[in-house]
This record gives sequence, structure tokens and C-alpha cells, in this order.
Amino acid sequence: MSKSKYDKELEKAYKDLKSFEAEKNRDRNDLLAFFCGLLAFGAGLFMILQNVDVTSNWGVAGGGYFFRLGSFSLPNGLIMLPIIVGIAMLFLMDRKIFGWIVLSLGIVILLISIISSVHLRWRTSNAYVFLVMFALVAAGAGTMLRVLFRKP
Repeated sequence: MSKSKYDKELEKAYKDLKSFEAEKNRDRNDLLAFFCGLLAFGAGLFMILQNVDVTSNWGVAGGGYFFRLGSFSLPNGLIMLPIIVGIAMLFLMDRKIFGWIVLSLGIVILLISIISSVHLRWRTSNAYVFLVMFALVAAGAGTMLRVLFRKP
């Protein structure tokens, strides 16, 4: 018995439907894999950041009273001067662009001063926790990158 035209079309539609379902399931699995990778990556980063102590000597007597950039140094009180002058310029001048520039420079200098005085110290942890932290980050990043850069 030969297949009729309708039977061939029905088989073709059935194959198309199966391939569509397979593609839909693959997309759903990719989304699940991406979010599982994101969760592992976030958990690993959280654990790593929990094991880092951050200290600063900005404004502390005996070493933090000067902002140093190369051989240029300023007392920390003078770092606030451009911020104060910039705010005053915003209220006094008609063209406020100069006040915004001075204020922005003062804020940038303040942030550089604070960030340059920060010290990071790794807390003592055992090897198992250390491996789990970095394995979670690596596995999560690898899973996300595999899903993102997979060829269709």
C-alpha cells in the first residue's frame, strides 16, 4: 500500500512537532542550567567575600592623615576643600558647570583617597572550604558561559 499525500503531510507535521518540542525542552533546560550556574557563582562569591576582612587607615592617627599619590600628599581635611568650594560655587555662580566640575573633582579625590587606604586580608580557613568556594565560582561561571556561548 502506498501512502497517500495526506499521510505524508501528517508524518511531516508530526516530525516538525517533535523537533519543536525537543527545541522547546532544550531551551527550558538551558534556562535552568543558566540559573543553576548563576546560583552557584553567586554562592561562591558570597563565601569568598565573607572570608575577606577589609580595613582602612583613612583618618586614623599615625598614618592616615595624608592622602598620598606619588610624591603628592594632602592632609585629609584639605581633601574636603574642593567639595565645599564646589557646593559654594553651585549657589553663587550663574553658570553652574564650573561648580559641578569642582564638586565632581572633589568627590573623585575623596573616593581615591579612601580606596587607596583600604587593606584586604584573607581570613584563615581550611582547605575544604577554600576548595568549595572557588569550585562553586568556577563551576557556576563555566555553566553560565557554556549556555551563553553555545552554538544553536
